[in-house]
Amino acid sequence: MFSILCRAVFVGAFSLLPAFAFAVDSPAQERADRFLSLANAGYQALYKVNSEAQWVAITDVTPEHDAAAETAGKAAAAFNGNPALINEARDLLTHKAELNELTVRELNQLLLNAAEGPMTNPDLVARRVEAETKQASILNSFEFKVDGRSITTNQIDDKLNSSIDLNERKAIWEASKESGPALKPNLVRLRELRNGVAKEMKYPDYFSLEVASYGMSADEMLKLQESWMATLRPLYLQLHTWAKYKLAEKFHQPVPKKIPAHWINNRWSQEWTGLVEAANIDKYFTDRSAEWVIKTGEQFYTGLGFTPLPATFWQRSDLYPLPPGSKRKKNTHASCWHIDLQDDIRSLQSIEPNSRWFFTAHHELGHGYYFKAYSRLEVPYLLRIGAAPGFHEGIGELIALASSQVPYLQSRGILPADFKGDKTAFLLDDALARSIPFIFFASGTMTHWEADIYARHLPPDQWNARWWKYVSDLQGIEPPAARGEDFCDAATKTHINDNPAYYYNYAFATVFKFQLHDYIARKILHQDPRSCNYADNKEVGTWLNNILKKGGTEDWRKVLKEATGEDISTRAMAEYFRPLQSWLEEQNKGRQIGWE
Repeated sequence: MFSILCRAVFVGAFSLLPAFAFAVDSPAQERADRFLSLANAGYQALYKVNSEAQWVAITDVTPEHDAAAETAGKAAAAFNGNPALINEARDLLTHKAELNELTVRELNQLLLNAAEGPMTNPDLVARRVEAETKQASILNSFEFKVDGRSITTNQIDDKLNSSIDLNERKAIWEASKESGPALKPNLVRLRELRNGVAKEMKYPDYFSLEVASYGMSADEMLKLQESWMATLRPLYLQLHTWAKYKLAEKFHQPVPKKIPAHWINNRWSQEWTGLVEAANIDKYFTDRSAEWVIKTGEQFYTGLGFTPLPATFWQRSDLYPLPPGSKRKKNTHASCWHIDLQDDIRSLQSIEPNSRWFFTAHHELGHGYYFKAYSRLEVPYLLRIGAAPGFHEGIGELIALASSQVPYLQSRGILPADFKGDKTAFLLDDALARSIPFIFFASGTMTHWEADIYARHLPPDQWNARWWKYVSDLQGIEPPAARGEDFCDAATKTHINDNPAYYYNYAFATVFKFQLHDYIARKILHQDPRSCNYADNKEVGTWLNNILKKGGTEDWRKVLKEATGEDISTRAMAEYFRPLQSWLEEQNKGRQIGWE
């Protein structure tokens, strides 16, 4: 059935193509132009069908929608992994010297897409799609409970943000890890299937396949992540020391060497929120609505000169929490979707009027405006992607950072015009809640653990122990009680399941956002990067659009260097927090630094 569907789309798309006047630069270029016109049209058609089915499955979790998503996923895989496409792309690349740069990038992207489901082994691909669908269903429909009563993930987060009872916090934290045992058996199966499709396309493992989108090997990516941790480690150790003293005081406990995980508000200790009372601005959102939050996010972009989101965004998105008692289940991880690679842009969120969702809404719309910018004729469908995967996250993170700056919050009427914020407090909160601990979680624990399970084939009976070794050694965090191999705490993170070998992209985005922000603040706004306001500045919008509109048509290193004059580096990030490090060193005098 899938081959028939793909053939129909393949042939039908070709029949609908406009009569292009192909440039006859060389026989190879002419052949590539005709092939890619067909491949792009078929790719877009199947992408739309698959995205629509996945969207329904993630916003209304039912067995019927899971089945439809599986069918659409198999159809998309059958097209993308068609052996005829793979063989033609490979053959054309043997004539690389005769092809233009854009053509070469399209062909390489086509092969990367094919590697997710190469139909040179259709049984393997079918089993992978089935297992991916099953994993998404387990993840999206899982019911968390505390003392036998159901609890939503928003409620888990709220409890961890507010409770000062360590026994209650421990129970909530342990409840948040209940999905791990349910997810692990199929994740073990998925590890083999993901590695299988990578090997089918001559990659050693799935981790290596994923980092190939950066033009890097697995070892090169790991070394890059380790270099970032090395340069930021002195600041992290100071933050860790300050935080454990602060938390010990909060909970009336002795100061530990390593921070117990349930002391931290975030379920995975990736962000350390709520430690800086002077930077807590949630009270300023109490008279706002969730609708106001997302509309203000859109206003940020239109103020820079971008056009409004399409009307269908507001009609088709799923932006707010489900009402109490709702029988519908949906994924609770915020995301933004480019359904048809053209105008159908949607977002899945559970927005509430608080600062966390305010920043998240700005981030998610960053994806949406990236989609809009490169959805133009000059960018083929195959290259309607970020310059590298981390670019998409980085743009979202850049705008989240911009939306947290005091002058911007004042310009939106959230903070009063006469607000006199404690600059050190806001900088400390920036570091703790959105930046430094996250690098050691994403570059460290997450990236290294996934490299271990995919590239180094770590046995499943060592997964949880290895996870906690990284959390302990790299983050200085420990569980509230021993965690055996009956748990799989890594699997409680969404993207371990549905977007594997991805967390180095988030680390990349965090480093990248500070480089972009530093350039905007210093070179365009001529303002302090720690206290600036992008609002309504068309020059910022033009500069940003010049990055976004390229999509995947140029190498990411070239895009970054042309935009900022720099290669990827933690320079701007370290510079941003330099005043904070001096302050922390003064605060921590006489204390044991770190946990060694």
